[in-house]
Amino acid sequence: MRKTLLTVALLLVPSYLAAACTGGTPVSGVYGPGQGASGLAQYVVVMPVATADCQYNGDIILFAHGYVVPGSPAGTWLSQLILPDGTSLPDLANSLGFGFAASGFSKDGLAIVQGIQDTKALTNVISGLGIPVHKYFVTGASEGGAIAAISVENDPAYSGGVAVCAPIGSFQKQINYIGDVRVLFDYFFPGVLKTGTPAESAINIPQALMDNWTTVYAPAVVQALISNPAATLQLLNTAQIPIGLDPSNAIDAITGALAYNVFSTNDAKETLRASPHGKSPHLGNPYDNIGRVFHGSFNDVKLNALVARFAADPIATIHLAAYETTGNLHDPLITLHNLADPLVPFWQETLYNAKVASQGASAQLSQIPAPEYGHCNVNATETGTALSLMVFKAGL
Repeated sequence: MRKTLLTVALLLVPSYLAAACTGGTPVSGVYGPGQGASGLAQYVVVMPVATADCQYNGDIILFAHGYVVPGSPAGTWLSQLILPDGTSLPDLANSLGFGFAASGFSKDGLAIVQGIQDTKALTNVISGLGIPVHKYFVTGASEGGAIAAISVENDPAYSGGVAVCAPIGSFQKQINYIGDVRVLFDYFFPGVLKTGTPAESAINIPQALMDNWTTVYAPAVVQALISNPAATLQLLNTAQIPIGLDPSNAIDAITGALAYNVFSTNDAKETLRASPHGKSPHLGNPYDNIGRVFHGSFNDVKLNALVARFAADPIATIHLAAYETTGNLHDPLITLHNLADPLVPFWQETLYNAKVASQGASAQLSQIPAPEYGHCNVNATETGTALSLMVFKAGL
């Protein structure tokens, strides 16, 4: 059945992408608690231009962006409205006759909880603009894909959704994956990411590491990987980092995963801690590798005896429940994920498939693998396929 639906969607894509609709002028501004958002946030709404050959179809696609590093300039999230092949997501949605809206969220960093609320609050912004809406669909990429999936699971206001390269199988396992990459890198390449700051570790990131990542530490990582290919191979094996069929992807894959550890760890701890008080590096820490047995090095006994170990803050793991999916789908969800994604590995899809099956909701889930290496490295045709399948299944 899923194969048949995907075939139908593939047949529909060329005509959709060739549609005569064009994107309109974006309407942007700031909204907040008065519209139901979790705080002040930027928004953009783009509607298709009505012509003799194209009319607004009455449905709007809401888009939730992925991770934005805390402290980034305002509007950084807007760059995620462009696909890697240069396709504009608002233009793509408008070309199919859909309206398009997206939010910057009231918080950067780990913002799934805020993103769910802020994305839903866009419906009030749209209502305030006097735009009639028949159906709302929710979509998102990476962290935004988790927002889309959780929204479809829990909010009947949405008629369906698309989640791209998202950590929807297990958010805890996603955090552990990134943490594992860091502790294993520190084991195989000791000292490379040391700044001399007291108490620095894989779960306590010093400001000096963040401030000098691009100019000092990322180049040092690259040089270390090149200089010691045997250690690089062991790191890839033990952390199970996907690199696809091209070995030259290893440097990008490892550096990208380490950058996520560097720039997301402290914010996640602040977000998940039980209280704003206290300075212990373990408060709010969701990463746990106590008892984990790593495999794939030249000496696994030595590795498991010496690798740095960290226990999660129990309160943080309780708070993490709000970031987990259930698989209890009542409306169609389409997932699109690169097979060789080094930041959010494809095994997230396998785990989510099992969750959905356990809820008896498999008919609502369609998963599309993208063959390209990279994180959210999808093109207009793949995205159009996912959107087409979402609309088709929502109409069944």
